[in-house]
Amino acid sequence: MPSLPTAALSSSSSPSLFPISSYTSPTKTQFRFCLSFALPRFTNRRPMKCSATSIGKETVISERPHSFLRETDGLDDDSVRSRFQRMIMEVQDSVCGALEALDGAGNFKEDAWTRPGGGGGISRVLQDGHVFEKAGVNVSVVYGVMPPEAYRAAKAAVTDQKRGPVPFFAAGISSVLHPKNPFAPTLHFNYRYFETDAPNDAPGAPRQWWFGGGTDLTPSYIFEEDVKHFHSIQKQACDKFDPSFYPQFKKWCDDYFYIKHRDERRGLGGIFFDDLNDYDQEMLLSFATECANSVVAAYVPIVEKRKDTAFNERHKAWQQLRRGRYVEFNLVYDRGTTFGLKTGGRIESILVSLPLTARWEYDHKPEEGSEEWKLLDACMNPKEWV
Repeated sequence: MPSLPTAALSSSSSPSLFPISSYTSPTKTQFRFCLSFALPRFTNRRPMKCSATSIGKETVISERPHSFLRETDGLDDDSVRSRFQRMIMEVQDSVCGALEALDGAGNFKEDAWTRPGGGGGISRVLQDGHVFEKAGVNVSVVYGVMPPEAYRAAKAAVTDQKRGPVPFFAAGISSVLHPKNPFAPTLHFNYRYFETDAPNDAPGAPRQWWFGGGTDLTPSYIFEEDVKHFHSIQKQACDKFDPSFYPQFKKWCDDYFYIKHRDERRGLGGIFFDDLNDYDQEMLLSFATECANSVVAAYVPIVEKRKDTAFNERHKAWQQLRRGRYVEFNLVYDRGTTFGLKTGGRIESILVSLPLTARWEYDHKPEEGSEEWKLLDACMNPKEWV
């Protein structure tokens, strides 16, 4: 594969007085840039001003607390807020434990943080391990007031608009795992619970709640047995609650992770759902718990099988190109990223999903019939795997 101009993007860069720098090697020119400067290039949005319609600035703390809930919510009761918080913290522990065992060398760095108005979170990142280039597993419990545009970013239903700032509660776990080996797939999962109080200009309106989330697989190369295994685990989790869930949420996943300007999907899908509140709340809490608890079984066996597979520079370059697509989707289309940026969220946690490096080549087209072409074709024409 010929060497062409490459852009390498680092989500762990520190702010610099020189946002863009370059250096030239014998074969290519590389650019590294700080995301805090690069974001306007991707989003074409004006910088957001901090105001009363955002969430409070976080404070890093030395020890993780037992709970991030406000005392008025009950620190350890049977409320949905409390049980969802307990679930995401337990899943974070189990996933991180499984990933550290799989990596064999890397360990998660943990940052815990709180906010003055209540809430907080735990960010864990494993970087430059033996198996994982970067793995982030974050939990957060957040109280705040959403401006109308952030409410629209959080809600999928465009007809459900609010006129004024909306007080909200949100809790969730979010993770993206980027292995080093091009034959080991990237994984993303996110499960969240939202509540909104009455808008400031509509006192007495009923409180709304909904669940959202999903788990999706983004390989650089297709191993059908791996993709079928992954989708079968998603289907098993869905079928325990409603046989219509998997086909419905699989299609939703294919539609959501669509990169419109490329006319292709980010990866090979999984399940995705949002604004889910038309079933019993207890049932949906159990469903989100089952899905989150299935992550290790769906993903770890695949990476265990592929992490030591021999690869060459062509395979690595293709992985970097696919990571470029990952960056494009997350910064341009992802609703969670948009919501975090619009509410003044913790930037390191919001952008932890981005890989350490990615690649863009001018007008790159894989050879028809090649393994790279097969992956691209599957991203453009979603398949039924189970």
